Amino acid sequence: MRQTAILGEESRVDFIMQDRPTTNELSDALKEFLEQEILPTISDARLKFRVLVAMNALSMISREVTLEESNIQAEFSSLKSLLGQEVPNPESFSSLKAMTRELNTELSSRIRSGNLPENVFAHLEEVTRAKLAITNPAYLRRYE
Repeated sequence: MRQTAILGEESRVDFIMQDRPTTNELSDALKEFLEQEILPTISDARLKFRVLVAMNALSMISREVTLEESNIQAEFSSLKSLLGQEVPNPESFSSLKAMTRELNTELSSRIRSGNLPENVFAHLEEVTRAKLAITNPAYLRRYE
């Protein structure tokens, strides 16, 4: 049986009843296992550091799974406006990513040629914030 959940106004995700545990649930369970069962038993500093790095990577994976589609949609919309492109909205997430890459290539070309769009710095700041929300939200919070 297929159920559809609406997340926010713009993001639509299909759930299949048998799709449990989710990617986030698996990531969280693995992180919890490393933190509570493995980390306390490690005395080697190098190995402890590597486990902490793995735990951080799992946190990034969870945030990316949660935020990636909305971040790319926002970047796509911003790029369309910034570049004055009349590009139709893509029908799939893979198309959205491909079209966003193409628009980023166009923006890069304009920047290299010295033809900076009017709000390019605001766009780049917002894209950077979205990336930091995934990779290092603590760093982002420090400067907000």
